[in-house]
Amino acid sequence: MNKPVLTCKNVHKSFKEGDLSVDVLSGVNLSIATGEQVAIVGSSGAGKSTLLHLLGGLDNPTQGEVWVSGQLMSSLNPAKQGLWRNKNLGFVYQFHHLLPEFTALENVCMPLLIRGLSPDEAQEQARDILTEVGLEQRLKHKPGELSGGERQRAAVARALVTKPQCVLADEPTGNLDHRTAELLYERMLDLNQAIGTSLVLVTHAPDLAARMDRTLRLIDGTLVEEKHH
Repeated sequence: MNKPVLTCKNVHKSFKEGDLSVDVLSGVNLSIATGEQVAIVGSSGAGKSTLLHLLGGLDNPTQGEVWVSGQLMSSLNPAKQGLWRNKNLGFVYQFHHLLPEFTALENVCMPLLIRGLSPDEAQEQARDILTEVGLEQRLKHKPGELSGGERQRAAVARALVTKPQCVLADEPTGNLDHRTAELLYERMLDLNQAIGTSLVLVTHAPDLAARMDRTLRLIDGTLVEEKHH
């Protein structure tokens, strides 16, 4: 058995609101295997996005441990956390977070340039993955010149271009029509399998969750595994 790509051990997260402390997560345990595809579902406000931020080392738990590719995230300073994230994780959000002043190609090159690749190498790899998601005709277009579905496909390309250990996706098709969302998911799952990357997906779509290896529901701050029918 390969060692897990992501591990949560007894993770708690609370936020201060005035004098009150609001508990969002209360003892989450989770292990994601190499290449595994996991859906996280739950009602609005259950803490799914909070959990994804903790898994990605974008925030620290109030209590407990998050391990990414064998590294305890809280033991690293913010700069080293950033480098470790860039090396091991890819992120896709509901809103694409592409930089508006750069083309699709330049946006997808960025994680590779941060990693130290030469501009030529970065462009070649970015062009390949943009072609995989069907954007080979849109390389020179800026986000404002792309449709919503095209922007999200560019965001998926950017998340996968580094061939990360794991992709964390937060409602990545939440604001797309059903057909565009379906196409995007097909591409995402195909690429995931081709690269051997794990996928953790927060979604409200039951049909999509059912296509994953496992579905976990966030209830009262803890994860409960759901049986697939």
